Amino acid sequence: MPPSQPSLPRTHSLHTQHERSFDQNRFVYPVLSRRSQGISIGINLNPNKVCNFDCIYCQVDRRSESETKFVETESMLAELEGMLELTTSGQLYQTEKFQATPPELRRLNDMAFSGDGEPTTYRNFDDIVSACAALKRQFGLDEVKMVLITNASMFHRPQVQRGLEVLAENQGEIWAKLDAGTSDYYHFIDRTRIPFDRILNNITNVAKERPLVIQSLFMKVENEPPSLAEQHAYCDRLNEIQNEGGQIKYVQLYTVARRPAESFVSPLEDDELDRFATLVQERTSLQVETFYGRKTD
Repeated sequence: MPPSQPSLPRTHSLHTQHERSFDQNRFVYPVLSRRSQGISIGINLNPNKVCNFDCIYCQVDRRSESETKFVETESMLAELEGMLELTTSGQLYQTEKFQATPPELRRLNDMAFSGDGEPTTYRNFDDIVSACAALKRQFGLDEVKMVLITNASMFHRPQVQRGLEVLAENQGEIWAKLDAGTSDYYHFIDRTRIPFDRILNNITNVAKERPLVIQSLFMKVENEPPSLAEQHAYCDRLNEIQNEGGQIKYVQLYTVARRPAESFVSPLEDDELDRFATLVQERTSLQVETFYGRKTD
């Protein structure tokens, strides 16, 4: 048996639909998130589709033209205010896309900084986080999280550090990407010039100050899962973060759920993900949450 099971049904189609637009919005979008187990309001700080990673599993089509090149702050905040009203009033579940949402998942779990690239590359990251936090307070949503879904590449920048402080003051949670145990596998999967050591150091340094969540996507490449050696190396990196004083709330271990960038990428089988999760739990003593792929039948 796996260490944990998500309550979102594996066959539910809504968790595969993460379009970055809703109605006429350009920056703010609702999704039924398999990892949030409810509604997540996404805030796209990279509408130009530029990212400092080029992951082989990414679902963003970077070959198509983006409708908007820059974040228009006033428009984005107006969209967020409207989306909070739509969600908290329950009107969201009267729309065609969300009317099939199961009753137990009709809850606003978080506001998530994510989208079509790495959100912390946004130059005024701290200002935008502060403005979004103010709107959350305006709606009295103290229990709603502010989630940063990030590759941890920019944690060392002053404006990002300030933004993380604002998150911490407003029910914030950091989901930091760690998709590998070795530098070679990291560069193959994430296709970036950023050194693996910078990611590990950034995660460790931030985790020393506040607990964070590790989010890790593993997959089959040419129908082969990550090697057992790579899986053990991944566990070693998690242990190193903890041994250096880093606090890890839990690990999200998941696989491909939507069409990836490369055709040679496919989801891990459920039992493969379960075995990997058990290994992580046994080697690191961390809680592991598993989220399965699109091929479950």
